[in-house]
Amino acid sequence: MADVEEYGADLAAFRRRVEELRTARALPSSEALPALDAALFELQHAAEVLWPRYEELAAAGKRNGGRDDAHEHQLLRALFQRLPVAVALLDRDGVVRRLNVAATQLFGMRPGYATGRALAGSFTHEGRPTFRSQVAAVARGEGARSLHVQLLRPPDRSSPRSGALRATLTALRPPQEPRTAVLTVFQTYGDTAPSAPGRGGPAAVRREPAPAEQPATARPALTEMTRHAELLDLIDDMATALLTAPPARDAVAARAAAVLHGRFADWVILDTGGKSETLCRSAVLASSGEVRDAVSAQAPAASPVVADAVDRRAGVLQARLEDPDAFGCDETGAPLLVRAEASSLLCVPLSTGTTGTEPDSGPDSPSTVQGALTLLRTGGRSAFELAEAGAVDRMARHIAFALRRSEM
Repeated sequence: MADVEEYGADLAAFRRRVEELRTARALPSSEALPALDAALFELQHAAEVLWPRYEELAAAGKRNGGRDDAHEHQLLRALFQRLPVAVALLDRDGVVRRLNVAATQLFGMRPGYATGRALAGSFTHEGRPTFRSQVAAVARGEGARSLHVQLLRPPDRSSPRSGALRATLTALRPPQEPRTAVLTVFQTYGDTAPSAPGRGGPAAVRREPAPAEQPATARPALTEMTRHAELLDLIDDMATALLTAPPARDAVAARAAAVLHGRFADWVILDTGGKSETLCRSAVLASSGEVRDAVSAQAPAASPVVADAVDRRAGVLQARLEDPDAFGCDETGAPLLVRAEASSLLCVPLSTGTTGTEPDSGPDSPSTVQGALTLLRTGGRSAFELAEAGAVDRMARHIAFALRRSEM
């Protein structure tokens, strides 16, 4: 602070001397030479003394300000993560930039997976256009908005309104960024203010232990172990069904679909034939009769996700459906995924190869593609995960071998 005051005093004195030198223009030319020498001296003083001192003070201010800003940013990030309500920072297209802890629990997504993906994929199909439009309007500066959305995966299936959310959107300009972001707060219909101390009632909120209160000892992930055991049982049941199936293509497809339907997926669609242009729909298992008939009548080649999986020999995992036309449309042009109320999709090729990337060398090639397996889950179930996709890829290989045996 003393250095700043001293520099200010020197600068004020320099300005006064410059003002006095400006009056030298009225002197005769024979007497103006000493004033010119003094002006050159003042310029040298400004260049060699005043300017270097200004640079030192500016650099010191940036260092102190940088430390203060970094501390402030850390504090804001900590507050954002510890907020008891679900908060998401979105761009003008509704793509997630940041989720706090409560939001990751509400949407059932990890922060690393959610970042860079459209948040509208977590809502039912009818609410996605409205949500995107409102986010874009807030980003354009048209004021804060509030709307209702419905989760594809309700947190509590026993409550019919547990998946209903109120989304409050407001514009936010992050520091040092050129574009406006949209801060979105999500509240479930069960969120209420806590009651006064000593009083019970419906407004009481169950207290969750703080992270610091959690036991320091590591506990086994029992949920993941249980899920892993379930996948192993599913693979074993699939192998048993295929080994005991009659050597016929339709019988193999029916056995495989029966193992997966209900237990693992709400929709099971098996397309067999070898190439996308010659595929035929061998099995369709679902609970909805009218929509099931529309899916059964669809040509597999008209389904973009099936044709892509067969042509590229690579699986397609869409944990949160963002493109309603991914599986194709019915005769009226309505997306089949919307009619089926699908929330998650997994499509894998039925390939007998180990990697699915080797070139074909004939009908008996170890990498021949026998078709595609498509699985859908509806809004009441959790989205497909990578571990489940790996298990389905193994089962698809077993199905491909069974189909190949039936042809031989």
